[in-house]
Amino acid sequence: MLNIHKKLLLFLVFILTVGTSQAQVPTEASLLWKIEGKSLPTPSYLYGTIHLICPSDFLLSDTLKGCLKQTERLTLEIDMDDPGLMMAMAKSMGMPKGKQLKQLLDSTDYVRLNQYFKDSVGLNIGPFERAKPFMLMSILLNRVLTCQPQSYELSLMGLAKKQKAEVVGLETVEEQMAVFDSIPYTEQAQMLVTLMDSLPQARREFGRMVEVYKRQDLAGLYAMTLESEFDMEKNQAVLLNNRNKRWIPIIEKQVSERPTFIAVGAAHLGGAEGVIALLREAGYRVSPIFGR
Repeated sequence: MLNIHKKLLLFLVFILTVGTSQAQVPTEASLLWKIEGKSLPTPSYLYGTIHLICPSDFLLSDTLKGCLKQTERLTLEIDMDDPGLMMAMAKSMGMPKGKQLKQLLDSTDYVRLNQYFKDSVGLNIGPFERAKPFMLMSILLNRVLTCQPQSYELSLMGLAKKQKAEVVGLETVEEQMAVFDSIPYTEQAQMLVTLMDSLPQARREFGRMVEVYKRQDLAGLYAMTLESEFDMEKNQAVLLNNRNKRWIPIIEKQVSERPTFIAVGAAHLGGAEGVIALLREAGYRVSPIFGR
């Protein structure tokens, strides 16, 4: 009888925990959120960005700019205002000594990749032999767009500087690169080849993602990210969930010190392990601000 009661209690705890977690998941259509409660003297704000977008789809609304003006700090995923940023990226982009891209791919794929970069990107991959494949992937991703992309992060940073707000990051370049290092280089290299072979499909997928983003549909955007043909679900814990959990104590410290505007990729906001749900679980009121 004791064992039955114990099992029932554990089952109820599980159900209540799951129910509480799901209750924190954001369902409203908004990219801009206000963070209050837990004795915060002033509210802070949370905004979901998209890292690549054409100027015709780019928007920084007056509502968003007004929220930013009420803050004294801009927090991005990494501190893009750090003068040592480029040097840190250069130091972090290489694989360990002895590792080369040609070792990670079969000879046919390597030749095809090199030829594609020459013909379509205007680069010889020779100088990038020791670069982590994700670095080459970031170059190739720019081919997904048929325009010169605009950056939410750089635009927000420009506005923050005008109002003399501090710019900081939630993680260092080294920490961000360590995230990618947890995905084996052979897997990264294969993802690079898959992207090269699937650019038309990637363009269609990205076009749909931009439309969902413009509708401010966080749940739809989160689902699309996981359903991507490019293995996002397989690396969800590494690229999203684990980072979200590490960010929460940093965000808590920052918003307790001064009003802060936090801008991270919108895929980090949705879901039961997204930033909004985790902040709500930590005791904050996180409410949508409609009108973007």
